[in-house]
Amino acid sequence: MKSFKKIGSFIFAGLLFAIGTVFAQTPDQSTPPDALIKMVVTDVMATVKADPEIQKGNIPKIVDLVEKKIVPYTDMRRTTEMAMGPNWKKATPEQQAQLSMEFKNLLIRTYSGALSQLRDQTVQFKALRAAPDDKEVVVKTVVLGRGDPVPLDYRLEKTANGWKVYDMNIMGVWLVEAYRNQFSNQISQNGIEGLVKFLQDRNKQLATAKPSN
Repeated sequence: MKSFKKIGSFIFAGLLFAIGTVFAQTPDQSTPPDALIKMVVTDVMATVKADPEIQKGNIPKIVDLVEKKIVPYTDMRRTTEMAMGPNWKKATPEQQAQLSMEFKNLLIRTYSGALSQLRDQTVQFKALRAAPDDKEVVVKTVVLGRGDPVPLDYRLEKTANGWKVYDMNIMGVWLVEAYRNQFSNQISQNGIEGLVKFLQDRNKQLATAKPSN
């Protein structure tokens, strides 16, 4: 579980620390990928700073925030598919839906504490290098705050509903790669249903755990 804690912070430390210089707006299907990241995190940051309960680690409040302001701009199904690798095709459609949901909940619940730690971090956005017809891009950023600068990149795909984040990289490690071994080990020992149960059990534990700051 240690690697889960290390990697899962990508979702929050990334999407929430990447503060842009734009006004809060609502992204639409035509929003470029780099502008999308800036808009989403600006909105989230404003919400966090205005809500003392979120800063205290109120799980229901955090889950609601993430569901409304972050999840719509991510593709957790693809993230889960990539984390499972070849095992994804062995799962039934029902299992795939379960796994995507439980993985999303795991990330939200395990790393909700990152929200309460937001302070004065800022981010430098590097110029986006992409052709107009590219379907996948990487938005490169550097998080600045206490300690050394932290490279943090976002991998997005262009869908019929606009750009979606499906993978993140911090200091050279991609999110889906970090979870792939965890998922593979669970499946090799207990099968697809074993992985589903593992995620469900872990989420139940996190749901009853007291928030820590």
